[in-house]
Amino acid sequence: MSLDRRRLGLGALSLLATAAGATRSARAQGADAYPGTRPITIVVAWAPGGSTDFVARVVAQALSRELGGSVVVDNRPGASGTVGHASVARARPDGYTLLLGVNSTYAMSRHLFPNRGYDDDTAFAGIGRVAVSPIFLCVNPRIGVRTIAELVSKAKEAPGRMSYASSGAGSSAHLATELFLRSAGIQIENVTYRGGAPAVQALITNEVQVAMVDGVTALPLMQAGQILAIGVSTLERNPLAPTVPTIAESGFPGFEATSNFALLAPAGTPAPIVARLAAAKDAVMRNPEVLERLRQNSIFPTPGTPDQWQAYYRAETAKWGELIRARGITAE
Repeated sequence: MSLDRRRLGLGALSLLATAAGATRSARAQGADAYPGTRPITIVVAWAPGGSTDFVARVVAQALSRELGGSVVVDNRPGASGTVGHASVARARPDGYTLLLGVNSTYAMSRHLFPNRGYDDDTAFAGIGRVAVSPIFLCVNPRIGVRTIAELVSKAKEAPGRMSYASSGAGSSAHLATELFLRSAGIQIENVTYRGGAPAVQALITNEVQVAMVDGVTALPLMQAGQILAIGVSTLERNPLAPTVPTIAESGFPGFEATSNFALLAPAGTPAPIVARLAAAKDAVMRNPEVLERLRQNSIFPTPGTPDQWQAYYRAETAKWGELIRARGITAE
């Protein structure tokens, strides 16, 4: 090789190295400048007014302050949450489209809706868990049941004579009830309603005798005496209803079935941006004002980093997949 050709080759290598360094520098500067003036959208895969929407709006408002930018909520409901999840799976992985997912979709729906248009295992990057909402095991006060033991005894005396309300196959309340029925070895018939509100109304009117009801809905109805909570699905008692025992302490050790919210991004979102969002989320979930707003609605923060996400996600997915198969639950 001639001296001139060698010099040209070294010059080309130098230019490539300079370009690579400039690219890394630009990426670092981009992460540092994120989010800048461009708004971040948090997609909620459910209609406005529900618990997922409420959590998203509280978190979005606090994240706006923490990140020094605009964070907005976009409701994209449909097909048990899979429409909204699919839209985020297809979004550009630049940190400007996020998802506040709930386990009824990211851990349960995959076992009921195989043709979702995305693969939960590869479509998302976990920013981390956000909060948990307890579910109360409730009965109509007129059936004369005051404890879980009494409910189990009554159900065993007349298998299939009682019924429970659910808001659709694969909802958190539906699968929580099925988990309880399997644990207790009892048969109570499922009656499906078009949403949580009519399901709860059916419990109030004694059209059904049993229902799993999320905390934000159950607490005021419990206080008014319209429904009676005989157990809560978390491992610890709910501080807003401390006299209601956990299902776990009522003869079913380890029983846990809750609505779990997590912040996700499209797969491929740069690691520095994921880390920035995770740090901001953690700061938000330590904010006393945020914690009190959530607590008033029986929603409580849960720790969770991007590194911890995969282990939690795999365990939650496996748990509900096994139940769905064992109970023969379908989306119909």
